[in-house]
Amino acid sequence: MLAEEKYFPEKKEKGNSALQVVSSGPDSREEEIKSMFLKMIYEAEERIYIQTPYFIPDQSVLEALKLASRSGVDVKIMIPDRGDHPFVYAANNSFVGQLLEVGARCYRYTKGFLHSKTICIDSRVLSIGTTNMDVRSFKLNFEINAFIYDRKKAEEHDQLFQKDLKASREITKDEFENRGWTMKLRESVSRLLSPIL
Repeated sequence: MLAEEKYFPEKKEKGNSALQVVSSGPDSREEEIKSMFLKMIYEAEERIYIQTPYFIPDQSVLEALKLASRSGVDVKIMIPDRGDHPFVYAANNSFVGQLLEVGARCYRYTKGFLHSKTICIDSRVLSIGTTNMDVRSFKLNFEINAFIYDRKKAEEHDQLFQKDLKASREITKDEFENRGWTMKLRESVSRLLSPIL
């Protein structure tokens, strides 16, 4: 058997979904995956569903999501109920608070650690991959995402998202505004450290 046949076997099943694989990392001149996320967010007309263990977006992504929410787009962000690091938890909370102020809805997944990294708009374009919604993934880490242009696959994702919502608790604006001073302090410190979290 030739090495090429061993490592690149012929595929038995072939789908018909349009798919684009995008990679980025510290060796890239541009932040390709972040640019794709921004394009998706700006093109959303009805809804944006995001699942990520690390919600520490840079200013451009945060402003895009805020603008979408202000424009009437249904923005839903799902993060873990318990992070794997206290500073990450506090940073997540800080950025979530800014979105709550403009009408977005945010949820904490309570059934284990949420490690899904997805973004889907209007049940028509879906991205799944290694990229967190954070500065490290955009600039410092080697990442790869598949962008799937298939309504059926996007709708399947949205059904799973709705299922996960049932295992989540919504972060209300009142809850966020009434958080304790210790959390506010942790959030402030975490915001300063956000580029390296």
